[in-house]
Amino acid sequence: MIPAAGGPPPGAGATAPPDWDGLLASACRGKGLAAAYQPIVDTARGAVVGYEALARFPGYAEKNPEVWFAAARQHGKAAELEAAALRTALKARAALPANCFLTLNVSPELLTSECIRSVWRDEGKLGGLIVELTEQTPIDSYVELEPDLNQLRAAGALIAVDDAGAGYAGLRHLLALRPALIKIDRDLIQDVDRDEAKRALIGMLGAFASRVDAWILAEGVERAEELEALVSLGVPLVQGYYLARPAPPWAGIDLDLAHRLASARPVAHKTVIRDVVEPATTAGSVTQAADAFAANPALEAVVLLGEHLRPVAVLDAGASALGVVSPGMRVNLDTPLSQALARSMTRPKNQRFDSLLVTDNAGRFAGVARMERMIIALAGTASDE
Repeated sequence: MIPAAGGPPPGAGATAPPDWDGLLASACRGKGLAAAYQPIVDTARGAVVGYEALARFPGYAEKNPEVWFAAARQHGKAAELEAAALRTALKARAALPANCFLTLNVSPELLTSECIRSVWRDEGKLGGLIVELTEQTPIDSYVELEPDLNQLRAAGALIAVDDAGAGYAGLRHLLALRPALIKIDRDLIQDVDRDEAKRALIGMLGAFASRVDAWILAEGVERAEELEALVSLGVPLVQGYYLARPAPPWAGIDLDLAHRLASARPVAHKTVIRDVVEPATTAGSVTQAADAFAANPALEAVVLLGEHLRPVAVLDAGASALGVVSPGMRVNLDTPLSQALARSMTRPKNQRFDSLLVTDNAGRFAGVARMERMIIALAGTASDE
């Protein structure tokens, strides 16, 4: 094609592709690299008990670590770049707070490379380190990894499996590697407060972990409701933006959040409404409820509150748009689950399975109790008897 008179030649102004050979050569020497550390929190104590080291590239125009590691794989520099990232993360190890561990991400297929092996040799004792095997590529043979994994364990390191519940490996990954820490994939954590199937799967992973003497860690917690659901399931370790973002070493978490976790009721058999109550979006009028649905299309329900914070009804998007209010059933926090379910069955058929409005002893709104949560809780109690 002939350019228009006076116009720029073809390709003028286009951004030149990155010189990955030069960029990777520099980064693999540790230049322009940094590490951020995201806190890992004990849900029972509300305390930071570990940190995940994450690679950062502040010295370059391209900041995205995924782009960097993908380019390294394409240019045959994956082992060198991961080794440089590990060395950068380990520079702060000497100042790691007492009784805290540090997790480091390693691609399984690179574990046997001399670049990665040299990192562990230079560190010597590996106590307090957890090596996370990520799922970047399939593992052809677990047997080939065993010598390196055994050496890591002998030096004091623990092994973790990243993104359990996602990717190519699944349960085979867990059975073959027998990790000390199982990290649950973000896809399972997202909206766990509203998805009973996800809750069941996380419960299954927790049961498996306890049988093989491992811990489970829920990553990617981004909402208060997700955290509360995980606490109710007895998940011992959590991390995510809701608790703390990656930061310089060694950041803590918000004190109010820490106190809430530490003061939460211990997980036990669920026998009363208090054990299954969940937070809910509230509104002081039907108009406000309609606005809440408009602002958040994913919202399932809004609780209409009357005077003195007393709950009136559970509204869905259709009811709020039409201004239709059907008074909901209220139960106290200490109402037995069996009694609440029996009362629910006396409601009209079209309301029989609506969430219950939960109140404290002063009649103020305390949350909602979903029917499926109550039924599953009672079923679980019965199965343990």
